[in-house]
Amino acid sequence: MKNIVTLAVAMLWAVAAFADGTADKRTYRIESGKNERWWGGYSQLGHRMPFDVATGGDLSTDNKSNQSAPFLVSSDGRYIWSDTPFRFTADRRGITVESSVPVSARSGGKSLREAFLIAAQRHFKSKGKSPAPEMFSAPQYNTWIELGYDQSQQGVLDYAQALLDNGFPAGVIMIDDNWHRHHGSLSFDMERFPDPKQMVDRLHEMGFKVMLWVSPFVTPDSPLCKDLASKRMLIRDRDGRPAVISWWNGRSACYDFTNPAACDYYKEGLRSLQERYGIDGFKFDGGDTYFYTGDIVSFDEEATPVDHLQAWSRIGLDFPFNEYRASYGLAGEPLAERLSDKNCTWDDLGKLVPDMIAAGLLGYPYACPDMIGGGELTSFSDNADIDGMMVVRSAQVHALMPMMQFSVAPWRVLGGAELEACRKAAALHVKMAPYIATLVREAEQTGAPIVRAMEYEFPKRGFADCKDQFMLGSRYLVAPIVTPSSTREVRLPAGRWRDDMGTLYKGPLVLDVTVSPDRLLYFERIK
Repeated sequence: MKNIVTLAVAMLWAVAAFADGTADKRTYRIESGKNERWWGGYSQLGHRMPFDVATGGDLSTDNKSNQSAPFLVSSDGRYIWSDTPFRFTADRRGITVESSVPVSARSGGKSLREAFLIAAQRHFKSKGKSPAPEMFSAPQYNTWIELGYDQSQQGVLDYAQALLDNGFPAGVIMIDDNWHRHHGSLSFDMERFPDPKQMVDRLHEMGFKVMLWVSPFVTPDSPLCKDLASKRMLIRDRDGRPAVISWWNGRSACYDFTNPAACDYYKEGLRSLQERYGIDGFKFDGGDTYFYTGDIVSFDEEATPVDHLQAWSRIGLDFPFNEYRASYGLAGEPLAERLSDKNCTWDDLGKLVPDMIAAGLLGYPYACPDMIGGGELTSFSDNADIDGMMVVRSAQVHALMPMMQFSVAPWRVLGGAELEACRKAAALHVKMAPYIATLVREAEQTGAPIVRAMEYEFPKRGFADCKDQFMLGSRYLVAPIVTPSSTREVRLPAGRWRDDMGTLYKGPLVLDVTVSPDRLLYFERIK
């Protein structure tokens, strides 16, 4: 039966809730129909969707370092939505939800597409805006892998010039962590960046837009930390001192963006960087809910971890050039989202397509599948064993995504034909930019995903478990290579299709295709 509470399960969850202090919550069980499949909750779990083996999480305290939303949607046209974050577990049989407010499955049509679009209109209607068009029309280039924590003016300029010298198109360049004097200062380290205005002007002349990495953290022993603390702009501990929060760069104080004055102060600092140096926008890192789960005191005494994450995310709404990795419940907003850092492995490459599909089905259409080859810095250390073909195949996955982002310099880890294959992937993205722009405009109006599950476009035709190919809008079926093998199976739905080489096919059809290293396999739908 659908939409029922299983008494035995409820009793078990109630005991657990009492033990962890959440006895005010109740348990709700949504049983799946005979062939019903579910997606949602976390983009980080996309490769486990549609759910088979039990998985899930607590949306109130854990965003799993990526996009999350209190939303699940099914192939039978049903969806689960709550204005309050909940804990859930999902598998093939159904979904168990623990929530302080009633939760049930609602009717949203007869298919995954219908349910998603109806839910989007009801609960997270698109604001009619998107990030800056340049985020989609050309590749993005992040200095993280090449410069790490040694960001410098000369290093950034050298990286940009090498991109052009190696045949890559100008796009958006992101200067990553450690360009500043100290965390939170929003001011350049003048020893490593002696003339930021000259650097930005030069990058603009070369054809690049320029973004800076920022975070909500503040170096604890800095004069800025003392000043912000005196103005109640920092999260505090129970003794009224700045709370010291552990994160990947150590232990720092943290802005309290539940205080409107802190938001205004921070945005004024960002605008000052724009006005003084010509910076185009910002990569907003951090903000994950788990940073706000300790014994802390906020300006808004009722603030939850989700409130802190949302307050951080809303700062980006003032800046069309933006990027976030962590988000909760801001579907429909004009924010660029990036998948969390992946390793340079075939296993992580295989997660890109399903995780991107999941991001779209959470209401985040303006997404980027991490950095090409992976954004995990240790994957590209001097003694790392880098698989060049995996980097090439990663670039090809990115080519027909809404955004593609390089970080590791292809010419450093690749050569010859492999380097040329990366150039070809970048050129394909630029070539397809006008079509991607039409999908961006559609998302602005309806919230429709840009990267779409096969089940979304072709419901009830056996595509629910198809995770290694996707639809770019409704026109292109993309079947990238995501394993060490150069041969893969492609499932073409009914209709007429033309592949990237011009060969025509009539579906439904299953193909085994051997794909050369420089080729991204895709098919255009012929009407």
